[in-house]
Amino acid sequence: MNGMTGVNHVNRVNRVTDGPGRGRGPAVSRRGLLGAGLGAGLGAAVLAAAGVGSAHAGTAGAGAGHPRAASAQRRGHAFLAAAMDAYPDHGPVRLAQSYADQAGLFSTAFTYDNALAILAHLAARTSDGRARAVALGDALLYAQEHDPAHDDGRLRQAYNVGPYTFYDGSLQPDGFVRADGTANVGTQFGFTGTAVGDMAWAGIALSALAGRTGERRFLAGAVRIGEWIERNGRTDEPLGGYKFGVDGADQKLPFTSTEHNTDLVCLFGRLARLTGDRVWLERRARARAFLEKVWEADGGFFYTGTNDGVSVNRSPIPADTQTWTYLALGSRDHARSLDWAARELAVLDHAERRNSTVPAGQSYEGVTFSSAGLVANEDAPIAESQPKPDRNGVWFEGTAHLALALRERHGRGDEALAGRLLGSVERAQDLLGGGQTVGGRALPERSGVVSASSPLDTGFGFGFGYYPYRHLGATAWYLMAAVRANPLRG
Repeated sequence: MNGMTGVNHVNRVNRVTDGPGRGRGPAVSRRGLLGAGLGAGLGAAVLAAAGVGSAHAGTAGAGAGHPRAASAQRRGHAFLAAAMDAYPDHGPVRLAQSYADQAGLFSTAFTYDNALAILAHLAARTSDGRARAVALGDALLYAQEHDPAHDDGRLRQAYNVGPYTFYDGSLQPDGFVRADGTANVGTQFGFTGTAVGDMAWAGIALSALAGRTGERRFLAGAVRIGEWIERNGRTDEPLGGYKFGVDGADQKLPFTSTEHNTDLVCLFGRLARLTGDRVWLERRARARAFLEKVWEADGGFFYTGTNDGVSVNRSPIPADTQTWTYLALGSRDHARSLDWAARELAVLDHAERRNSTVPAGQSYEGVTFSSAGLVANEDAPIAESQPKPDRNGVWFEGTAHLALALRERHGRGDEALAGRLLGSVERAQDLLGGGQTVGGRALPERSGVVSASSPLDTGFGFGFGYYPYRHLGATAWYLMAAVRANPLRG
């Protein structure tokens, strides 16, 4: 269990799960990155030494106003729309499928990914984006109101949004709304738990909808989420903060995550502003105090959390605890975390790398998921029926939120580095994941960012890896980074 607290949003497969489907299927082990020093570390000399053509590796991001970047963003939004519209025969109340069909998770829609999709749609500031954000927000509210077992405002790790035949031959016949009117919880994979991080992101998305639309139902849903977290997550253990959540059997989990508490700094701050109730400021301060306790001042980074509420878990060290903390806090005292991630988690993936699946002549720079990924066992599969990992596989979701954090910090060299990282993500959207589908339907050409350039092992156990499948969350983070929309600003 060491390191499990580094998983923020349980959309990482097999995190807060239970049920007979756990661990089955070809992709069940699937919800960071670069400051001072990376410019030199991934410059033309390194690329040349690796035998990678500079035409592929050296292209910087073109910026939000450049025609190429605008085209990349349009295609990213086309993927979000396709993932949302994949099952038109199953009613208007719907969430978006998280991964391309080829990932083997069928119609799974992770709560975290859909919260990000809402925020990316709102960041586009178009009428279509607003309408889609509202529809997804209403689906989250539907899930709150129509849970098959609970009436306390919780959301599950994931839902099914379309029919499929499972690996054992059993049929899952429904869309997001089951025949009996309940929300279709993802039981076959065991995605039935509720994590504080997932809940917080849903609350952030609903609060953003409340602020944009003025509709009180969205604020009410966000408040219900905040109150669920207070009841089920608050802890008086020595390190304090808010615990991880509950598993599918409604048993509380012992971990406390840096990333979860980072999310809560944003959510509770927003609820204080939108409701005028100062109790949310006290709760925000509790979450923020936890972050101070897991800050490593000598190294300039945040640890992943704690397994027992008493001792800090010092390994692995993930990327998102460095980037999200800056996006949520905007703290100069902790801004070095971006440099740590950019320097210590930097990767360059190309076809000559061991176990790389990148086509010849292409290369991608960015960051990996955690420090453990850099020393993953390349001789062993990530999980049963999975490929062997590439230590230099790029985690594109994290690469995008590092780029956004660098743009927020706006220090010397930050914008140039962010541009390079976004350029890498845009090339991935252009060139990786071709021929993939959602709901059996072909995706729009060159739309959607894959999770990783090659199979990568996160280092958090349980067969938790990322693969080159087009992904809602990675695409949403790219779209927000491209337009400088910080979803964690309170």
